Amino acid sequence: MADPRGFLKVKRAKTVDRSAAERVGDYREITIEPTAEDLRAQASRCMDCGIPFCHQGCPLGNVIPEFNDLVWRGRVDDAARVLASTNNFPEFTGRVCPAPCEASCVLSLEEAPVTIKDVERTISRSIFAGALEPVPAAFRTGKRVAIVGSGPAGLAAAQQLARRGHDVVVFERDDRVGGLLRYGIPDFKMEKDIIDRRVAQMEAEGVRFRPGVDVGEAMSKDELLSSFDAVVLCIGARAPRDLPVPGRELGGVHFAMDYLEQQNRRVAGDSVPDEGAILAEGKHVVVIGGGDTGSDCVGTANRQRAASVTQLELMPKPPLARMPENPWPAWPLILRTSSSQEEPSAAGRSCEREFAIMTKGFIADPSGARVAKLAAVRVELAGGAVRELPGTEQELPCDLALLAMGFVGPRRGGLVEALGLALDARGNVVTDRAGATSVPRVFAAGDASRGQSLVVWAIADGRRVAAGVHASLGSVLRAVG
Repeated sequence: MADPRGFLKVKRAKTVDRSAAERVGDYREITIEPTAEDLRAQASRCMDCGIPFCHQGCPLGNVIPEFNDLVWRGRVDDAARVLASTNNFPEFTGRVCPAPCEASCVLSLEEAPVTIKDVERTISRSIFAGALEPVPAAFRTGKRVAIVGSGPAGLAAAQQLARRGHDVVVFERDDRVGGLLRYGIPDFKMEKDIIDRRVAQMEAEGVRFRPGVDVGEAMSKDELLSSFDAVVLCIGARAPRDLPVPGRELGGVHFAMDYLEQQNRRVAGDSVPDEGAILAEGKHVVVIGGGDTGSDCVGTANRQRAASVTQLELMPKPPLARMPENPWPAWPLILRTSSSQEEPSAAGRSCEREFAIMTKGFIADPSGARVAKLAAVRVELAGGAVRELPGTEQELPCDLALLAMGFVGPRRGGLVEALGLALDARGNVVTDRAGATSVPRVFAAGDASRGQSLVVWAIADGRRVAAGVHASLGSVLRAVG
């Protein structure tokens, strides 16, 4: 393990972000990378705790003490190899994962866990500095596998299967590979050249990418199943939760992902037509939803120079510290403030976070065409139900409303309907432990079967289902072997 007394000698220190006044002027990543010595010092805090609970918190089962030890010893390239043995894309998780591993770290008992996420993100730089070359298969099985969707689950499944010798084709409906990594996560959290570099590595390993192809429209069910020996659906949970209240149809009320995708396309150099453009400049923006997507909308509105940003959350304000009914090593249900939520006040603009408040409707401007105000009321949770508090009705200025209330499963129709896949009560694709669906030779991974979740869970699912697909094609492997 790392320095046995490191956690006593070195204080926890997260990486530093660029100042809010600077970073709201661009869409580059906000984090300042640590020096090699700072990284070694933080890795040295990984204690010889006997039972590393960080493994429990990580869906991928990353061997965290081992790579911390290697970083402390200055063997970052070896640490990258250890990390890559369990995690296909540490450059993704090191940026956008909420780090459940840190919540499970034994040092979380002292509220000072090892900065595992920072170490992981910095290690991943070695991958693109030549520490890990493409890993093409030693032999080809002759079996063809279609991956539908190129988000983290699809990319993980594709890489695992290609390295097993299968011929893998990844279909992506959008014009570029990456799914929500590409168009759902802002560049200030993850610049997109990171995806491009990983795709180049996977192409060198034999994966073929076909962006701009909507499989549900481009080929029939019979054509798909006759062309491939196995199909893995990694189509995500892209059906957004709507808000059926008066005024929902007004101009200026949009789903969060529509807003984020447009800005990501602008950053990529694409032209977004003025007609239909969603922009926050000079507007009073209300973001409905307190999760990561809502926070991403806040950060984007900050950079578009919104007049004000208000974020509404239906649930009560979380506590500042763990409550007795939420003990370690469970995920701490506490108040968190994202970098985006810190920015407006630091940059001299207004930002409010409101908890336990419900949107009742949208009020039109004098033209009757666009939203001008949002009607809301305070609520409380009583017996598991939401109860409105009389006399707390209010109206908020609102020129742009962004609905960031999560997703309700895969989009209806299309390939899911054409294949006749069994769905659960929440509309997710039903699978067994190997990822097999109700249709032979069709598998599903990631949010499509799990429901909306984290990038780290999507990668873990992609790896798990790839193992299931590989096992299903095992007779061919035995014949070749």
